[in-house]
Amino acid sequence: MKKVFNGIVVFSIAVLVGCASAPTPPAVGVWSAEMNTPLGTLPVTLTINADGTGLMVADNLGETEIAGIAFDGNMVMFETEVDAQGQTLVLDFSGSVDGDSVTGEFDSDFGAFGVTGTRQ
Repeated sequence: MKKVFNGIVVFSIAVLVGCASAPTPPAVGVWSAEMNTPLGTLPVTLTINADGTGLMVADNLGETEIAGIAFDGNMVMFETEVDAQGQTLVLDFSGSVDGDSVTGEFDSDFGAFGVTGTRQ
């Protein structure tokens, strides 16, 4: 019985250590970015959390929550909706992180908008 108990304790510790040492995705953080739209450059602040939530704040578009953020290595993907002059616009982001820089694009019904940014 003592061997079974010790085995369970060792297994539990191994699981806890594995969970605690999971690396933080490189995209996690607050990003100052620019979205290149057909109407010009639009400053955007992206907050990306490790739990898959976040926030996007942009001039003239306001503040919108981001949910369902997905990470794949240095890649980050998410979808958000913004109010563009009374019309709901769905933006699908796909980008990659290299150190403190992010590049990617928002895909929309009006085409793709390039995005570049730096970590705050």
